[in-house]
Order: sequence, then C-alpha cells, then structure tokens
Amino acid sequence: MPSVAFHTLGCKVNHYETEAIWQLFESNGYERTDFEKRSDVYVINTCTVTNTGDKKSRQVIRRAIRKNPNAVICVTGCYAQTSPAEVMAIPGVDVVVGTQDRVKMLDYIEQYKRERQPINGVGNIMKARVYEELEVPAFTDRTRASLKIQEGCNNFCTFCIIPWARGLLRSRKPEHVIEQAQQLVHAGYQEIVLTGIHTAGYGEDMKDYNFAQLLSDLDDQVDGIKRLRISSIEASQVTDEVIEVLDRSDKVVPHLHIPLQSGSNTVLKRMRRKYSMEMFADRLNKLKKALPGLAITSDVIVGFPGETEEEFMETYNFIKEHKFSELHVFPFSRRTGTPAANMEDQVPEDVKNNRVHRLIELSNQLAKEYASNYEGEVLEIIPEELDKENSNRVIGYTANYMKVRIEGTEDLIGKLVRVKITKAGYPFNEGRFVRIMDVEQSETSATA
Repeated sequence: MPSVAFHTLGCKVNHYETEAIWQLFESNGYERTDFEKRSDVYVINTCTVTNTGDKKSRQVIRRAIRKNPNAVICVTGCYAQTSPAEVMAIPGVDVVVGTQDRVKMLDYIEQYKRERQPINGVGNIMKARVYEELEVPAFTDRTRASLKIQEGCNNFCTFCIIPWARGLLRSRKPEHVIEQAQQLVHAGYQEIVLTGIHTAGYGEDMKDYNFAQLLSDLDDQVDGIKRLRISSIEASQVTDEVIEVLDRSDKVVPHLHIPLQSGSNTVLKRMRRKYSMEMFADRLNKLKKALPGLAITSDVIVGFPGETEEEFMETYNFIKEHKFSELHVFPFSRRTGTPAANMEDQVPEDVKNNRVHRLIELSNQLAKEYASNYEGEVLEIIPEELDKENSNRVIGYTANYMKVRIEGTEDLIGKLVRVKITKAGYPFNEGRFVRIMDVEQSETSATA
C-alpha cells in the first residue's frame, strides 16, 4: 500500500483542504503516515499570507525532499498558486498544484511516476468562477469540524495578497453545505465552524440567496447540530438579517470574530477597507442590543504605513470603548506584491513592537473583564484536548469562546459538558464538571 504524508501551513481553510486531499488519496488506496517519517508521497499545503509564509513553505518542502529523495514531492496551496515558478525551481519538487484542480493531483502523481518529468498544474486562478467541491465527511484530529462554504475574495485590501492566491469570491451550493453539515453531525461532531477565505461573503455571487439564509437553513434543516460557529465576518456583512438569525437561533453561538484591522478612518482608507469606524460602531451596538453577552473577537494590524501615534490611539480607544473580548494583534508585515509594501512612511520596527505590546496588554485586560461576568455561572463546553500540564484535566471552549479547564478524563473529549466556572481568568478559566448533556437535550446555556 503506497503511503502519503501531509504538512499544512497557514489557516483553517488550508487545514480543511488538506483533509479533503487526504480523502482523495484514501479512496485511491493510500495509507497516511506521519510527515516526519519516510513516505512514498509528500504533500505540502503552503501559505503565502506573509513573506515568512513563503520562506517556511520552502523550508518544509526541502525537509520532505531530504527525508526521501525518491518520494514524489507534491506542493499545493497559496504559495504554489502565486509563485509556481519559484516552487518548481526547488530541486526535487515533482508536482505543483495551486488552489484549484486538487482532484487532478493523483493523476499528476501517476503521470510523474511514468514520465519522471516535473509537472506544473497551476492555472490562472482569476478565471475560476465555480466553487471547487472538496468533501470532508470527517477530520483526523479535531473535535470541532470545519465546513468550508466559499472560496476567494473580491476586496483587494492594500496589505493582502490573498485574492491573487485564491481568486474571486465563489460560493458553494447551499444544498452541498447542508448535506455536508449533516454528514459531520452523523460523524459525531457537536460543533461546526463555517469557514472560507471571506466566509460571510457567502452568496454575494448568487442571485436570490445570502449568508443569513444559509445560517437559517443550517439551523432549520440539520438534525442534531448543537453549535454553529462563524469563523469570521466583516462589519459590512453583519446585516440586520444576520443579527435576526443570531437572535432567533439557539445553535449559532454567541461569539463573532469581526476583523477591525484599524480603528482609524484615515488608516482604513489607506488599507482600502470597506467600512468606517462609525459604521463598525453602529453594527457593534446593534449586535450587543440584540444579543446581550455576545463575545466579539477581532484582528488588528498595527504599524500600517503612515500610522501616527494619534491614529494608533484611535484604534486603542475604540477597542477599549467597545470592549472586545479578545484580540489577535499583528505588526504590519510588508507582503511583496501588495500596494502597502511600497507605501511611503513605513513605521519603524521598534515603534510597531511597542504598539503591539500595548494592544496585547489591553486585550488581556478586556478578556479578563469579559470572563469575570461568567464566574459562578454554569456554561457548556466541548472538551477538545487533555491539558498538557496535567493529564487529569481537559480543555474546551464555551459557546462564547472562553477557554475552560476542568478535571476530567479523555472520554469527555468531543462531548457536550455542562460546567460551573469557578474562577474566571485569561487565557484559562477554571471550571468544575457538572454533567454530560444528553444528545436529546437542547443547548440552553447561560450564554445562548
């Protein structure tokens, strides 16, 4: 039986797609082996979101080639899509496939074995107009299942290379999304995370269907689903219709990840983002009115070209005022090939780092404040892993995305468990096991 080993760099979508590619190999009689072991085929699913992503991808490719010089080395993903010639130039790379046509990968591998000539299977992603179906009925190592619902992005923010790696927005057919969600529930997953390159842009390429309708249909039509999480939603996509679905549903979790990037209108303009701070604030206020206790997490880029101390403080104060529950903070990184990389007034590294630290401190403080509202409350978690420091404890997330540690054994992993929050904190809240929820019981947690 031939063996295949995978290494995935980058985002949740890449991890999802690696699982999908594994399904193709499995149905063709391959067995999966560890990437650090000797394998007949190595598949490296690459990332290109930063220049470091490219560099890491090249390092992993070379590592695979050293492991077994006779193996077929197959490179796919975003870096393969944007720089196929660079990837093909690495001695030992045999097959390159971008972010489309993954189904052809096995044919290319067979062709390579016959002809021993490197194959470049990367096409023009900007011409892709149809969502490429990639089934994932189950995941190898996760308790939360991802469900990819769309591909590509039409936004072309000045700091971002992704539209060139992923193409323009295209949505998966609603019936395919619902069918796969049902499969995942049957496979035992309690929580499904809707994911994509521009997730809530779903339906923008459709005539009479949108993201809110998809949420509503998943809620109504998928039997047995306990939790539905949206991996990310832009402020402009938080429509009144979406708020209504969130309000009505007991399955869509009370947590949204809404990327802010900057809290300054002048910076947002340079970033070519599609909203103003006034609009963002309006959406947050509406959400919080409809869903008291809603957790809002966000991404922020600091040190964007030209960012002054005043502009940074606008971001800082906006975040403080609106009480986000957690931030992912990134120093601006010059991505070759994007307009922002060539902008004047690049911010010095030490200034960037100082701002990153100030925002992380604020984020930690806000996360603690948010969690403190739930001390003494009974919430539900789905344990995902054993605690590395203590194997008698498990760690899982509440619906509103608080990380909770409780005493418990491995057999709790993947189940829906009621816990009492005994000590709020960050990054962990301490909890006490109350009971396992029966499958029939609907989720009526204190946060829903």
